[in-house]
Amino acid sequence: MRLPWLGNFRRAKRQPSSASVYHTEIIADVLVPERGETVRFFSRKLVRPGKLRRFSNKDLRESLLSCFYLGVAAVLPVISWAPICDWVSTLRRKRHFRKEFARYDVAIKAVLGDGADTQSLFRGHLAAAHRRRLMLAAHLVPRRWSPAIRLEGVDGLREALRRGRGAIVWCDQFIAQTIMGKRALFEAGIEAHQVSVNFHGFSESKFGLHVINRPLVKVENRFLKSRIVFERADAYQVTARIQKTLKENGVVLMTNTVHAGSTFTEAAMGEHGWTHLASAPANFAARAGAALFAMSTLETVPFREYRAIVSPELKPITGQPATLPAKDVAAKNLVLQAAYILLKRDRLLEAVKLHPEQMMAWSGAHRLTGRQDQPAIGSDVG
Repeated sequence: MRLPWLGNFRRAKRQPSSASVYHTEIIADVLVPERGETVRFFSRKLVRPGKLRRFSNKDLRESLLSCFYLGVAAVLPVISWAPICDWVSTLRRKRHFRKEFARYDVAIKAVLGDGADTQSLFRGHLAAAHRRRLMLAAHLVPRRWSPAIRLEGVDGLREALRRGRGAIVWCDQFIAQTIMGKRALFEAGIEAHQVSVNFHGFSESKFGLHVINRPLVKVENRFLKSRIVFERADAYQVTARIQKTLKENGVVLMTNTVHAGSTFTEAAMGEHGWTHLASAPANFAARAGAALFAMSTLETVPFREYRAIVSPELKPITGQPATLPAKDVAAKNLVLQAAYILLKRDRLLEAVKLHPEQMMAWSGAHRLTGRQDQPAIGSDVG
């Protein structure tokens, strides 16, 4: 039941909202000859920015959940945290199943096959989203919480840094990555710089930006050397700062999101699915010569044990001769980027198979566009 005054307030005060409108088109279908696969590159241009709401219904829920989980983290024993998250995730479960499950079901089966128990995975996915909130609360309360975090592959990252050309760590969107992944690197002595969008967190309203998201950013910053905030209107300055960090042999963390930059890619995934991957990490690695690594942070025992996996360095076989004309160099660079994309896709698929319910973002079972009239490039690469 809605209280009358609350209903009137919402009708009178709520700022109309609208989504940003983008124009997306294919740049090229790029063949990676040694893999026999094609990666599709897209451009994404903002046509009309959406209206930003001051406050949303989601903000109220997130505020209440934040207060609740702060109390849980401060008072209750760790052994009770996971059952509490499971219980809270059931409160709106029917609504989530009605509005979101059909698309989730199709996407999961496209990647993992028709035998996947998507209903159990979806229930686990909802519970994992609540564990992410409690994970944040546990870092905010004055209480000692020391889960076991096993970091794998850090020696390869240190070896790359000894070459003096910097390193990019391309992070997947698992629930534990945003905090525990950064914490794992920090505790191993790796000082990293995070590239993130302005609206990083749980909300995209003005209230969410200044109130709800701020604690998450504050906790993450404990484990970072700096944060490089990406603004679409200031892409040149951000690019210059990333390049400068890599030249100074720094470690740059990039999350696999396709919404921030002006280009992204699409590649086949699993049985017959498709996934979208950011192009920026591959682009920086191809142009700057920085080492590129994939990273997935998984929760193996809720609130007890975490596994942060840094892959071996992603090293495409494809070469790029330095004496090519400018147009050919650009084409070769796209082939090199595509090779990086496929290597990243392979690592992502390995991690997804371990804990698919912890993945925050899934692509669909169908291609973003059905256009097939774009010429493939790269077929001349040996």
